[in-house]
Amino acid sequence: MRAKSGLVAGTPSPSSSASPGEPSPSASGSASTPPSPSAPSTSPVPAAGCAVHYGLSDWGGSFNGDVTVKNTGGTSVNGWQLVFSFPGDQRVTAMWNAVSAQSGRQVTAANPASYNTAIAAGASVNFGFSGTSTLGTNGVPSSFALNGETCSTY
Repeated sequence: MRAKSGLVAGTPSPSSSASPGEPSPSASGSASTPPSPSAPSTSPVPAAGCAVHYGLSDWGGSFNGDVTVKNTGGTSVNGWQLVFSFPGDQRVTAMWNAVSAQSGRQVTAANPASYNTAIAAGASVNFGFSGTSTLGTNGVPSSFALNGETCSTY
């Protein structure tokens, strides 16, 4: 499918194997059918280490954000959510290469369902967004958390 869509390289889809601490489908003792190999992960795996770069292009009442999330850990992160809070009155109006949700100042950017789903060890993913802001309130978020783990910034 990647070749048909012009994507030769990219991040693989999440694995269907059980995460540590989860019973495997065969260990449940029931005769139920195990999940299909293409079933997406419903909860992101905690990150082993991460670093975030946030670029800001500010035009007063509107802005663009450019975010790069690097996996600094030794294992792949399959399924990701990056959470950050704006320092001022900013609203995301459009996002690409991630799916956004915003509640007040807090923004959650998550991997799309069909691509950009994993961050290999040492690799990174990038997403961007457009937004609006009240003049003089725009700024860079002070912290970022990938799958619940605080990331460093660069």
